[in-house]
Amino acid sequence: MKTKLYVVYGGKSVEHEISLKTALTVLSAVDESKFELFPIYIDLDGRWCAQDALDRSLTDAEQLIARPAYDDAAASIGDVLLRKLALPGKKVVLPLLHGSYGEDGTLQGLLEMLNVPYVGNGVLSAALTLDKAMSKQVLAQAGIRQTRHQVVLRGQWLADEPGCLASLEDEIGYPCYVKPSSLGSSIGISRCEDRIELLAGITDALHYDTKLVVERELPGREIQVAVMGNESPIASLPGEFIHDSLFFDFASKYTDPRLRMSIPAELSEAQTRQVRALALQAYRVHGCEGLARVDFFLDRDGLLYLNEINALPGFTSASMYPVMWERTDGTTYAELIEKLIDYAFARHAAKQSIRYERDATC
Repeated sequence: MKTKLYVVYGGKSVEHEISLKTALTVLSAVDESKFELFPIYIDLDGRWCAQDALDRSLTDAEQLIARPAYDDAAASIGDVLLRKLALPGKKVVLPLLHGSYGEDGTLQGLLEMLNVPYVGNGVLSAALTLDKAMSKQVLAQAGIRQTRHQVVLRGQWLADEPGCLASLEDEIGYPCYVKPSSLGSSIGISRCEDRIELLAGITDALHYDTKLVVERELPGREIQVAVMGNESPIASLPGEFIHDSLFFDFASKYTDPRLRMSIPAELSEAQTRQVRALALQAYRVHGCEGLARVDFFLDRDGLLYLNEINALPGFTSASMYPVMWERTDGTTYAELIEKLIDYAFARHAAKQSIRYERDATC
């Protein structure tokens, strides 16, 4: 009997468009001899819609957009849970929601309450990895080298803009990067070379989050490592995007025709061992399970600095995460999806051994 695979995509997030592209690739690659597909679209208002039929010949991600039957988000969620997720048989959820309300632990919490296996990180690790400010605290406690940074809260900024600016200029300096704390795909990020650009960058980033991270620029290379697994994770060969952009922004990542991958990245054997070991350490200290991509800076002196860890990395067939695995051990895109599903079932099975009632004999 086929496993029911619920693919959740879209979402109430500025990364909605990226999620659609990911879903199109995944839905086209899944082996239908093994899985019965249930696409579940979430619109920008947070309303759910389960599509009853999937056209495998889809070529445009926009075709995955569906119209929910209910105007109320709660009613739409309840409808999908009753009509689709409540169906009997072996089942697993594959969340493909980038950013808020999907990658931040909120959806994972719902699935935990439903006791349904799901691919990827759990509630805590999802929340930690998406929140750059909290992640940096975890990394600092683990003794993992990072660039100099400061956290700016919206309330602090509104109460004392001159004081915040002075502190950032004294401790961080220029050039620097302003980032929304809980967002990906370089959305809302600005590179700032002076006070005017810093003011504009903070103003823009506060449209996307109430907590910001401001980091000192570190000249050098950006190295990435793919990690997957539960208790005994494994790391891929490192990869690197080759580009000419001073700032690797959203347009550079998704629309620059000159962008190319270098996998494995041109590193010494010692650097390759070190970056893979650091990726695994970061994965473990965040409590990650399933998958993550760990991003580093390599400075001109050969020192590695951990930039961030992404618990739901780009996952199209041309994204760095699946390509790194293909170049590491020959894992195909379809095989990678199945491996991640296997990890989901293994984690769920392990959790079923947990007791939720006190032993009456104690």
